Amino acid sequence: MADPPGPLPAEADFPGLPCGLPTRRMPPRWLLLAAVCCLGASAIITQLVLLRELLCLLAGNEIVLGILLGNWFLLTGLGTLLGRRTGRSADAIGELVLAHLLVAVLPAGSVLALRTLRNVVLVRGMEVGIVQSVVASGLLLAPYCLIAGYVLTLACRLLASGRPAESIGKVYALDVLGDIGGGALFSFVLVHLLGHFGILYVPAGMNLAAGVAVAVAGGRRGLAVAAGLVAAGAVAVAVAGDLDGASVAREYAGANVVYQGNSPYGRLVVTASDGRHVFYENGCPLWSTQDVERAEEAAHYAMAQRPGARDVLLISAGVSGTAREVLKWPVRRVDYVERDPRVVELARRFAPGLLGDARLVVHGTDGRVFVRRSDRRFDVAILDVGDPGTFQVNRFYTVDFLRQLRRVLRDGGVVAVSLGGYENYLDEHLARRIAVLHRTLKAVFANVLMLPGGRVFFLAGDGELTTDVAGALTRAGVASRYVRAEVLDATLTPDRLAELRRAVRDDAPVNRDAAPVLTYHQVRYWLGKHPGPRGLLVGLAFVALAAYAIRLRAVTAAIFTTGLAGSALQVVVLVGFQIVHGTVYDKVGLIVTAFMAGLAGGAFLANRLLGRWGRRDLAKIEFALAACAALVPVALVALGRLAEAGAETLSSGVAFPLLAGALGVLVGMAFPVAARADFRGAARTASRLYTADYVGACVGALLVGALLIPLVGIAGVCWIVAGLSVASGLWVRFS
Repeated sequence: MADPPGPLPAEADFPGLPCGLPTRRMPPRWLLLAAVCCLGASAIITQLVLLRELLCLLAGNEIVLGILLGNWFLLTGLGTLLGRRTGRSADAIGELVLAHLLVAVLPAGSVLALRTLRNVVLVRGMEVGIVQSVVASGLLLAPYCLIAGYVLTLACRLLASGRPAESIGKVYALDVLGDIGGGALFSFVLVHLLGHFGILYVPAGMNLAAGVAVAVAGGRRGLAVAAGLVAAGAVAVAVAGDLDGASVAREYAGANVVYQGNSPYGRLVVTASDGRHVFYENGCPLWSTQDVERAEEAAHYAMAQRPGARDVLLISAGVSGTAREVLKWPVRRVDYVERDPRVVELARRFAPGLLGDARLVVHGTDGRVFVRRSDRRFDVAILDVGDPGTFQVNRFYTVDFLRQLRRVLRDGGVVAVSLGGYENYLDEHLARRIAVLHRTLKAVFANVLMLPGGRVFFLAGDGELTTDVAGALTRAGVASRYVRAEVLDATLTPDRLAELRRAVRDDAPVNRDAAPVLTYHQVRYWLGKHPGPRGLLVGLAFVALAAYAIRLRAVTAAIFTTGLAGSALQVVVLVGFQIVHGTVYDKVGLIVTAFMAGLAGGAFLANRLLGRWGRRDLAKIEFALAACAALVPVALVALGRLAEAGAETLSSGVAFPLLAGALGVLVGMAFPVAARADFRGAARTASRLYTADYVGACVGALLVGALLIPLVGIAGVCWIVAGLSVASGLWVRFS
């Protein structure tokens, strides 16, 4: 075990600081610690806002989210690498004040540029591909992330006195502590009350206040005046200008924006034109109130199978007109489930006629939660949820959910779901998705019928299914504008029906919660729509990662692995929560906060024990993390059974946060121990370890959600993480 490092002289940590000037002094240590905590809190709030804004721009799925998180981690890691230069600075306190000022104003400027330049740089309505996603997010995140990473190394240098190795762990813990407060503030308060600019004013105010305080306490009068002027300007802009309204109007130029605001699920915008309202969530159009073709197909293809249906379940898209079309049939009751209650509120406000029928009962909850808790029985269940391009939507296409849904169907009940867009040609991507969904439905229901409309509609049940949709409409006396006999004669032709049947394969995989194969094929389809130098991009990334990896020593490699494991397992826990409880949105703040609390607790614990811990203990932490990763799938199964036994609150509010927190403790303990085990000066060690941590988190974010979970499933991901942790532990132990 390496000998513990001795204290470094103060002059080594602050070269060039003038000693004889009364206007230049070191601020109190408590103020520097508070500044670090402030930066952590503002970083997590800013991260969440910028990621939501970029998802609006890029119409994101899991691979886009992985790109965004990967760029965030990578650029922050590069910032910490640049932080090695802090040792050459003549005025570290001045750099800290300047950093506070920059991170206060940059995020709002980035959002403003994002909204106003989107339709200048990109063609309006154009779907953004992977290359554009990497470049656009990298350019917009780079200024903030590079500065934020640089400041982490700078803070380690500023606080390096007496026991410099311990200062690195302390900065890590305080940064995480700030993340906890900022994440909780965003998730439980800010997102419910303010728009994105309003939210960004909060961390801006925190950083400006911290910058002014550090400047005054450090005798930097010029910087103190500059910080005060910036703060006054920010207050004037916040009070006098409506940046949210002005930028949204610019973003949706040519449309009449009648509403814009946040919900826990994303940024909502409603536009109006000629009596038609379009609802957008995170930049993607959810529904139009006059999308007659889609609404009629979704409703009438399903209702034609059971024209005498009395009770109907409709999951999502009721405000698009699907509910109105279902109510044309002689039904007794329609239970319409919409996950975001604010969407329903907006529909009642802007299109009250859509939801005014007394037979329509609206439920503001997640569709899977409703099905699991329901004691009602239905004749028809219509899932109008969109394509399974994300884990959130894929949950409605899995064999696990379909079995739950079958429980609430009456004998002979029918399920209707759709995917893709079908004209007269069945490409290989759509054929694969058809094969997977057909095989999944057949695993639950005796009969499956596919109808080639504007989308491919799947009807499944144990009773008889028919293609005579026009006849059923006529006999029921249901009037429709698009789904009528002459159109159906041209749509449901024998050759189009036969082409769909040719896509069916008995050896196709079944889509499951824990192995979302359909999402993988949907993402492959998305990638296929955007040709570009993806191979070159992936190749360059692989070469850069390999060049970085071969230079790692054992301790730094362990932190790289720990960062990857922390990022990967956090995704796994969130996806597992979604599987067990149907939705993760209302608890994501709690779970992420629990993980961050575990990080902070682990870092503080390790700091307390640094005098006795060293390289061998880092290896033990890696082995313990490997054991926990291997046990996560078992824990998820146990938590699922706990929820099914009726203890949903215990599972969601206690057990899942404890699992996330326990993983966070091990990840948090590794960083301070590594700092002591391989200490080579405060700035240099902090830069090296933070870079490894962030690069590892980048790799985990990119690979797990976008590729590994769909390909190898949750258990496979956990075993891969466990194997990497064991390998790094062995390297540390025997190096």
